Amino acid sequence: MQGCVRLETRLPRNDFMRMRRFSLSGSVRLGVILPSLILLAAIAAIAVTDVAAKSAPKSPTPNNEASHRPEQAAAGCATAAYKDADYVVCRFDAAADIRLFLNNAEAEPYGHFNAVNEALGDDGEKLRFAMNAGMYHADRTPVGHYAEDGEEITPANTKAGMGNFHLKPNGVFWVEQKDGARGAGVATTQSYLEHVAKETVRYATQSGPMLVIDGEVHPRFLPQLQSNKRRNGVGVTAQGEVIFVLADSPVNFYDFASYFRDVLKTPNALYLDGTISRFYAPALGRNDPGAAMGPIVGVVVKE
Repeated sequence: MQGCVRLETRLPRNDFMRMRRFSLSGSVRLGVILPSLILLAAIAAIAVTDVAAKSAPKSPTPNNEASHRPEQAAAGCATAAYKDADYVVCRFDAAADIRLFLNNAEAEPYGHFNAVNEALGDDGEKLRFAMNAGMYHADRTPVGHYAEDGEEITPANTKAGMGNFHLKPNGVFWVEQKDGARGAGVATTQSYLEHVAKETVRYATQSGPMLVIDGEVHPRFLPQLQSNKRRNGVGVTAQGEVIFVLADSPVNFYDFASYFRDVLKTPNALYLDGTISRFYAPALGRNDPGAAMGPIVGVVVKE
């Protein structure tokens, strides 16, 4: 065949037999040694992995109680978590321009955040934050005490009755102007009526029940109760910082109050409302839709 050369090499018979015996003997020895080598390699790999795992830095254990502590955040709004529930927390110095809104210039309820913003826009202002601010009747009038821009619109409600508002003690959140300085507070209704000088009050809203009273959770709240709902409230720290909170996940009263007391460290906190709770915070992309509201609390800034 052109281009191809066939080479043949013939070994003497004795050489061929010696090579065959050597090949068989080597295969036997390899069959014994190879499994041992594989086993030793596996043991070495396990040892290296174990050493690496022990020397690697450990991830911090998640804290189910408070996976984010908003009390360390700057003024403004942030998300948080506590006992597997989602929260939004907004913190402001009492010197911030905190106001309450009920009716527009035509004496009609604002009802919605956008309506408040439109009215503020006429004066070159806007909302930085807002939420519903207390319980109201079907016509949007407040159930309890309400004051706006230094004028009392409705008096304090100290009657007995059914529902959360009448789960005594209920309370009042107020903003005051005293000696040229702004301040804010939360107290039981009785304490407010007895100790707060009404001539200093610029804004006030009564709601109920109180969540935290002088550092203690409301005595009617029990950890095992399963009335879980979306809720919002307000508390004031000992340093005067005002903290508004919305529980975005359904929670019971005890856990909601515990969050104010144990995480936010507010000695007094007030429940504002439940299922109807709505929230406005452009920085978080929030402008919750829903039915028309009664009182609205907001922080106002210049546009």
